[in-house]
Amino acid sequence: AGAAFQYLLVQKTGAQKNVGLIQLNRPKALNALCEGLMAELRRALEAMESDPQVGAIVLTGSQKAFAAGADIKEMQNKTFQECYSSGFLSGWDKVSLVRKPIIAAVNGYALGGGCELAMMCDIIYAGEKAEFGQPEILLGTIPGAGGTQRLTRAVGKSLAMEMVLTGDRISA
Repeated sequence: AGAAFQYLLVQKTGAQKNVGLIQLNRPKALNALCEGLMAELRRALEAMESDPQVGAIVLTGSQKAFAAGADIKEMQNKTFQECYSSGFLSGWDKVSLVRKPIIAAVNGYALGGGCELAMMCDIIYAGEKAEFGQPEILLGTIPGAGGTQRLTRAVGKSLAMEMVLTGDRISA
């Protein structure tokens, strides 16, 4: 299945080959979440969900970055109207809709959309070098894919407000 994807490495692993492993694979862009990667992720998740052999799914990135956020270069020239009418970010919540357990294995940066992607998973395992943050405020915007709601549930209102309003990161 790995050859069918440009931005992902996908395989079944484990002693019984019953764990779906999806690795984000855009190392030069620190696994920035472009539209192509997100479409492939939806496709991979649908395949894993419909495979009766797969009991759980692990979503991971690299040692340096789980996902450094949405692909800013891809979205920087889009107007609000273009984003709204094209359904920009639609389908990003596919991870939270999968019925099989999804584990985010996070090391390195999980920022912005990457942090939101990890929070959509059922369980997050964070390595020693994992850094979580919502730095959108540093670009003059706020999290857009449910990050404010998920972050509040994950870390509490006070820390969520601090992270969203300052762009500060937290470690594992």
